[in-house]
Amino acid sequence: MWKDHDMSDFMLIDPALEPIAAKVAAGTRLSREDGIALYRSRDLIGIAQMADQVRREKNGDRVHFMVNRHINPTNVCRNRCKFCAFARSEGEEGAYEMTLDAIVAAAVEGANDGAYEVHIVSGLHPDWSYDFYVDMVRKVREAIPKHVIVQAFTAVEIEHMAIIAKKTTLEVLQDLKDAGLDALPGGGAEIFSDRTRAAAWEKKTTSEVWLRIHAEAHSLDIKTNCTMLYGHIETLEERIDHLISLREQQDASGGFLAFIPLAFHPANTELEDLPGTTGFDDLKTLAIGRLMLDNIPHIKAFWIMVGLKVAQLSTVFGVDDIDGTVVEERITHMAGATTPEALTKDDLVAMIRETGHTPVERDTLYNIIHIYDETEA
Repeated sequence: MWKDHDMSDFMLIDPALEPIAAKVAAGTRLSREDGIALYRSRDLIGIAQMADQVRREKNGDRVHFMVNRHINPTNVCRNRCKFCAFARSEGEEGAYEMTLDAIVAAAVEGANDGAYEVHIVSGLHPDWSYDFYVDMVRKVREAIPKHVIVQAFTAVEIEHMAIIAKKTTLEVLQDLKDAGLDALPGGGAEIFSDRTRAAAWEKKTTSEVWLRIHAEAHSLDIKTNCTMLYGHIETLEERIDHLISLREQQDASGGFLAFIPLAFHPANTELEDLPGTTGFDDLKTLAIGRLMLDNIPHIKAFWIMVGLKVAQLSTVFGVDDIDGTVVEERITHMAGATTPEALTKDDLVAMIRETGHTPVERDTLYNIIHIYDETEA
């Protein structure tokens, strides 16, 4: 926690933030009302100062990144959520599915390029068997070095596997762990609101099930991330309720490594009339995530979604991680993202160094691979 500070550390413009600044200085957990007040405030710099102080207490001047490889095996999906530009139906133009051999080849290519993580997220293919998913993990695990972490399948995919296999989600997680699964990504949480779920993703995993699956993963010592999709039809109050649900789950099961706010991209979705997020909202949301989630070690700005410039700025808004090299990201780009599909390690090191922070290469579990000092510039 952040300690040994007082309100004089923060130059606030909005008087409504003064009680919150006092809590931050004292290391006191923020309330729902505090979170809503932060979102309603226009004092972006005041919020940034508080979030940056918390970041420094937790992570010093380090900003993390990793060399990773994203693989999206298919965009064929039975759900077809309104906010998704990625999903297709079988036979529809643009639909694709990779073979096991192609998935393994992509993983091996990533490992050969120095990746410490293979990140696998996909659509809910109506014809793929449970054994196909387990074999996918097993074959990838067998084909890549032991130090490369297999992070695969959102809670939505885990629930899908449980349905087709007629197993519990805990049994599915155990099977996947036995096959070589190391960690779960945090996708599929969206916003923990029955109202928004009914309006935009009624077929998708409920908030209760999403949280339960992550708790089950934590019970098996499978670390996970957590996310929030923002900037669509949710309210500010629903955003804060979402953060508090994540915080309560972390109190209970303790396995979340990082929180990743995901900026909604409306292009090519059924919600394409929505304006999308602004840089102001992106930075505020990242900072509020750092302030509200006092028990989650890391806050990540996913540069694919917020853009390179906002990702750099975010490192003084509470963020200590800007993700990785990625390579061949499809989901966000099919929703209109204009960022590159990949960056090099040198790109990421230079981006972080330009902000005045120390670049730290890490793996999925935040084990340090390399700290880049000034002599390596």
